[in-house]
Amino acid sequence: MDSTSEMLRETASRLFQEHCETKVLREAEQGVWPAPAWAAVEEAGLHRALVPEDAGGFGVAIPDALSLLRVAGEHALPLPLAETMLASWLLAGARLDIPDGPLTVAPVATGESLSLAREGGGWRIEGTASRVPWGRSPGIGVTTLVQHEGRNFVASVPSGFFQASPEENLAREPRDTLRFNGVLPAENVKPAADGIGPQQLRAVGAAMRSLQMAGALMRIVAISTQYAQDRVQFGRPIGKFQAVQHNLAVLAGQTAAAIAASDLAAEAVANNVSLLPIAAAKSRAGEAAGIGAGIAHQVHGAIGFTYEHSLHFSTKRLWSWRDEFGNEAEWNLLIGRHMARAGADRLWAEITAA
Repeated sequence: MDSTSEMLRETASRLFQEHCETKVLREAEQGVWPAPAWAAVEEAGLHRALVPEDAGGFGVAIPDALSLLRVAGEHALPLPLAETMLASWLLAGARLDIPDGPLTVAPVATGESLSLAREGGGWRIEGTASRVPWGRSPGIGVTTLVQHEGRNFVASVPSGFFQASPEENLAREPRDTLRFNGVLPAENVKPAADGIGPQQLRAVGAAMRSLQMAGALMRIVAISTQYAQDRVQFGRPIGKFQAVQHNLAVLAGQTAAAIAASDLAAEAVANNVSLLPIAAAKSRAGEAAGIGAGIAHQVHGAIGFTYEHSLHFSTKRLWSWRDEFGNEAEWNLLIGRHMARAGADRLWAEITAA
């Protein structure tokens, strides 16, 4: 970890702490776009952290750039930072111009695809994509990965080329249905970078959610530990009771596992988007999210279920993010199929190679 990367994370932490106050998080759940927070992200250039230096980015190592998402998850940042970083990375790989403003990617749901066909001097894009993160946001652009004649193409789709039907996840983050129908200029569509297809795009998204979940778990460890020290029952803090101490230890252990898993996922993205480590990381982080969120609410008791308490901003995101870009069942199935093909004699070698 060099000084530039550490400074990047410190900058992000200060920025998110300033712009992720409870009032902002509550307004975001009501559909208010946090414009000052996004302006601060853009001014700091954080949304371009994953873009190579020759394409206008920071030029930091991929794991260091992705570590920003752990900080974002810790603060429950109500912005499409992960999606903008993912879209920008995809555009830069295809040598397409990266537009200003927030970005998202589509399609993201399993089995969905868009169609791309030549029309005149441009490209007609059609189809429907569901559960698209932040698709309704003002001025947002969509980056799509579309197959045409057996090749993968990246398309930069401005906001006027699709219609959004608002939906949301459990955390009340926008997860919208987008309907595409328009002819894009020729310069908006280029072949994807070598080795990048729908599975790789989904894997990078899964790695990002793993990092965000690790950050959210770090947050609930901190507030649960503090609450256990402050809440007094039967004449002493509840953190003095062995049962509560045991639960907090399990929560800390699950968080440590999620952090290690997300580090593995970030390294795997840098290693040509290696699928198996990302699959293992997303599955392990998702498991930690479910266990950790449950323990945090148990420690807080009834107050942890109230809207007035801040705990739900983290736990609702944990429950939502564990299902996005593939849940544990999907990624464990990929691992299982790979191991079955490798055979019993290769099992240990495959585990240690990942």
